[in-house]
Amino acid sequence: MRLKTTLEQWLTLSEVERAGSIQGAAKALNKSHTTLIYAIKKLEQQLGVTLLKVEGRRAVLTEDGQSLLRRAGSMLEQARELEEMGTQIAKGVESEIVIAVDHLCNLDWIYQPMAAFLATNSTTSIQVVETSLSKTTHMVTNEQADIAIITLPITNYPAEAFGHVSMVPVVAASHPLAECQLGLTAQSEPIEQTELQAIGLHDLATVPQIVIRDLGDTSLFDDAEKSNVQNVGWLKSRQRITVDHFSHAFAAVENGVGYCRLPTHMLAKQSNENLVALEIEQASCYQVPLHITLPKGGKTGVAAQAFYEQLLVSRGEVRGEN
Repeated sequence: MRLKTTLEQWLTLSEVERAGSIQGAAKALNKSHTTLIYAIKKLEQQLGVTLLKVEGRRAVLTEDGQSLLRRAGSMLEQARELEEMGTQIAKGVESEIVIAVDHLCNLDWIYQPMAAFLATNSTTSIQVVETSLSKTTHMVTNEQADIAIITLPITNYPAEAFGHVSMVPVVAASHPLAECQLGLTAQSEPIEQTELQAIGLHDLATVPQIVIRDLGDTSLFDDAEKSNVQNVGWLKSRQRITVDHFSHAFAAVENGVGYCRLPTHMLAKQSNENLVALEIEQASCYQVPLHITLPKGGKTGVAAQAFYEQLLVSRGEVRGEN
C-alpha cells in the first residue's frame, strides 16, 4: 500500500501547532511561509479533512487536526529514534551490551548508574546476567560479557576495585542456634543481651547449612574448566541445602531450615526481625571484594565503554559500603 502522506507533512503540521503560527513554524523549520502553506493544503487535500483554522493572528488546529496529530506524534518520535539509532550505529555504538554481575553485588551499584547512562543513550539495550564463581570466570575468559563485576581479579584481565560486600551467618530467630547464642535453655530464663555467647564451629557442624550453587554450566566447560567449579568458605556441616539464588536462601533461613551466610546489604533490605545474625568464634563476618573488568579489552564497544566509565564515576559512592 502506497502512503498518501509523508513524515515531512506531519512534521510541518506539528511545528505549526507548537509555534502557534505558520510564520513561527517557517522560521523554526527554515522554510518559507509559502512552502508551509502549500504543504498543509496538500495534506488536507490528501486526507479530505480540514486541519487548520485561523483565529485572529494564530493558526490553530481543528479538532480533527488535533486528533490526527496526536496519532502522528508517536510516529514522528519513532522516526527521530530511528535516525538517532542510525547515527549511533554509524559511530559504532552497540545496539545491545551484556553486563555480568556477581550475585554478591549490591544491585543499587549497577542500576543507579545505569539510569544515568540510559538518560543519554536511548538506543542501546542492556542484558544483565547474574553470575557466581566459575560462571563469572567463564563469561570473562570467553568474552561473553562487555562488562563484568567480579570478585577476585582473573588472570590476565585488568580490573579496578569496585566495592566490598560483608557476609554474616544468619538463622531464624526460632532456630536452636539463635537460642543457643542468647544463652537460653528449656529450663532457664533469658539472660542479658550483654552476655551473648559466641557459637563455635563445632556447633555449626551438626546444623544444616544453606549454600548458593556455583552457577557455572559445566556442560559448556571443557575438562580443564570443569576442574575450576568452585566452592567458597567453610563447608563442613554434615548436611547442605544447595540453592540457586539468595532469594531461595532467605526463604530457607526464614523457615528454620538451617543457617546461611548472607550479604548485609540484602539483610538491610529485608528488615526481617525474625532473622538473627550469629556471633561465631573467629568467623562472625568476612568481606568479599568486588572488581570491575572489561572482558573484551580493546575490542570494547563505545556504549560499553561509556557505561563502564559511568560505573567508575559511581564507584566512589559505593566503595566501602556493605
